[in-house]
Amino acid sequence: MSAALLPGHERLPTIECGRLRLRWLTRADVPALYAIFSDPEVARYLTRPPMSEESEASDFLASIERGFAERSLYQWGMEDASDGRVVGTLTLAHVDAAHRRAEVGFMLARDRWGRGYLTEALPALVRFAFAVLGLHRLEADADPRNVASIRALERVGFRREGYQRERYFQAGEWQDAILFGLLRHEWAGPRGDAR
Repeated sequence: MSAALLPGHERLPTIECGRLRLRWLTRADVPALYAIFSDPEVARYLTRPPMSEESEASDFLASIERGFAERSLYQWGMEDASDGRVVGTLTLAHVDAAHRRAEVGFMLARDRWGRGYLTEALPALVRFAFAVLGLHRLEADADPRNVASIRALERVGFRREGYQRERYFQAGEWQDAILFGLLRHEWAGPRGDAR
């Protein structure tokens, strides 16, 4: 993987988006990450089980830092601008500079569900991916039962591209996945500028 995307940056830039601030995660955020990723309802459609110890959140943060150093993972904390609390994460994973593509992911604390946070955060992430990183394609997948995530993806312009049966084994069951894609020209304005 080339380090050509965001060369010279030691950390992700902060992105202001409405009530949220997308920012670099720090060691001080480990308890908040643990609270989010250990909640079985929040982790219901993850491809890994909920965290069971806070040390897992610390290891998770270290993997985020390594991924950014390799420029294969760009994972922000979603901070509530009103109280400074990290209430979720927003991610560009498997960033591929050669093919100019990445996978989008997000997690949101259960007490923040239904407040429209992803409506504010996802467009900012898409704008960064296309306008700053110069990516051409974004991808995502979602369990068909995860209606809120599907709505969030479609609201920002992702299109359904496929369906994979029993793609993941999680929470003691096989889970299907709907595959989504978004191309820069489908999202961009008339001059190719990011919205």
